[in-house]
Amino acid sequence: MDDGKDWYDWHHPYTNPGSPLARRLRLVQQHIAAWLDERPDQPLSVLSMCAGQGHDLLGVLASRPDAGRVHATLIEYDSRNVAAARARAAAGHLEAVTVVQADAGDLTAYRGAVPADLVLMAGVLGNISEADVHTTVRALPQLCAARATVIWTRTRRAPDLTPAVRTWMSAAGFTEQAFTAPDGVLFSVGVHRFTGTPQPLTTAGRIFQFLP
Repeated sequence: MDDGKDWYDWHHPYTNPGSPLARRLRLVQQHIAAWLDERPDQPLSVLSMCAGQGHDLLGVLASRPDAGRVHATLIEYDSRNVAAARARAAAGHLEAVTVVQADAGDLTAYRGAVPADLVLMAGVLGNISEADVHTTVRALPQLCAARATVIWTRTRRAPDLTPAVRTWMSAAGFTEQAFTAPDGVLFSVGVHRFTGTPQPLTTAGRIFQFLP
């Protein structure tokens, strides 16, 4: 997956607390923390697609005394981001976190990591084509355990695809728990609960390719 963008430099706005990216991160982290709080004392599995440097999940787990009950797999293609995520997990003593260098657009990358209780798609749906967004949503039942939660993000830049994403999520067996679209920014964050039937993972096939 080589789209020509520098996905390591893409993370720089996180250092500015007032940037839209940092604001989106805080919202995603709030949803992750709330999801954990609703499931106290349960062993949980998490999958992060195109995880980048893992700021969302690792930032939450590093602040929690119960982080050890969360077994997480972060899938990221850029080797520099992989190294940064692994270093962050090690610094936080998050031994149950695995960072895998792989192409999350290829279903083979998910072998051994699914079904997951929480699937994170932050920064994915806004960087792929409309057709690939639909394909990815339809593939989610292969990645989700029963009653799993999916947290996703998507820009509302015209043409705004978020209404279609929400419809496609419903058709794939998901019930919306939250959808936040703050004024003054273009990002949105959705939270959906899987109420359908988990499907076995197809061991091959591409679900998305990042746009150049």
